Amino acid sequence: MTDLRIRAAKADDLDAVLAFWKVAAEGTSISDDREGVERLVARDPETLILAELDGELVGTVIAGFDGWRCHLYRLAVHPERRRRGIGSALLTAAEERFVRLGGRRGDAMVLVRNETAQHAWRAAGYAPEEKWRRWVKPLGD
Repeated sequence: MTDLRIRAAKADDLDAVLAFWKVAAEGTSISDDREGVERLVARDPETLILAELDGELVGTVIAGFDGWRCHLYRLAVHPERRRRGIGSALLTAAEERFVRLGGRRGDAMVLVRNETAQHAWRAAGYAPEEKWRRWVKPLGD
């Protein structure tokens, strides 16, 4: 996969990213809108990482670092491009970013019902931590 290009998203990529997630990402997030993704990229311009093949968006990952923890979200590869190393390349880029920033451990948000994703995350060396539970509270309407 020598033609694969990994790069940070820019403002003019965001509409394509949102459309891509509708095709390639499992589930939806409260922040899956233009305003949410603009805020993400404005706060940290290197956090949204894209994979392109021959100019086509084929994968994404959000590699967020808050100064304390390394969080991975929205690892998505186009369904027709899976099992070709794109997800691995994105995770490598995310992990290298975390190391540069001083991160010590990455954690990923993985839907319980998404068994395909669970297999991919395990293959990449990640494992669930059953002793923790995610607690959430929507803020605002």
